Amino acid sequence: MLRTAFAALLLCWLALPGAPAAAELRLLTEDAPPMSFQHEGELRGLAVEVVRALIERTGDAARIELLPWTRAFHLAQHQADTALFATVRTPEREGKFQWVGPLVVGTTSFYSLKSRGLTIDTLEQAAASGPLALPKQWYTFETLSAHGFANLYGVPSSKQMVTMLKHGRVRLIATEDLTLAGELASAGLSPSEVTAHVPFMRSAYYIAFSPATAQARVARWQQALQRMHEDGSLAAILQRWLPQAQLPQLAE
Repeated sequence: MLRTAFAALLLCWLALPGAPAAAELRLLTEDAPPMSFQHEGELRGLAVEVVRALIERTGDAARIELLPWTRAFHLAQHQADTALFATVRTPEREGKFQWVGPLVVGTTSFYSLKSRGLTIDTLEQAAASGPLALPKQWYTFETLSAHGFANLYGVPSSKQMVTMLKHGRVRLIATEDLTLAGELASAGLSPSEVTAHVPFMRSAYYIAFSPATAQARVARWQQALQRMHEDGSLAAILQRWLPQAQLPQLAE
């Protein structure tokens, strides 16, 4: 009885004109097809579609913004009610965010131009292959740095990374299979022109909420994603954008 009375009082308080509303969510993403990109002024992509569905299911006021990765990554760590998507979850990033996902899972490998005829079968060979181009804020840069790679060549964008590969300034890059085609296309290359070497990590994409965002809000988003998993709507989105991708097992 006491619990029922308390719930009724709470509902009445929330209905008052002066009751505080939940802050608007700021959802940040980058230009990274097929996960997120702008087409004719409209944001599109697998992750964008999932996030829009989650906004509708949670009922949260929210806006999606396309920003450069470095700026978005910084804001999502330091501003309340802010999230970054889609973000690969790594041990190096674990404590910097609250995580909702995964949305989709890929495989990260090294890639070289097929015309070079390289054979690289181990991480040690990759580490000794000469300069390896990577955007400085990418999970691959963090992960390989943690594994002791001393040959990393930090660049500001994936386009510059692929351009360096195309023109022979580096022999290797590291990225994952889900975004490979879009990254190569930015420099006029196609997947048929590169060779994959040494798959070295699972790349699970998440929505990364800032530490200052309320845990209850983050939990609500994870629950909404669980319902999308259960009713088949998440699988339908994956099928539209990445038919080859497997439906991921959701985080606890």
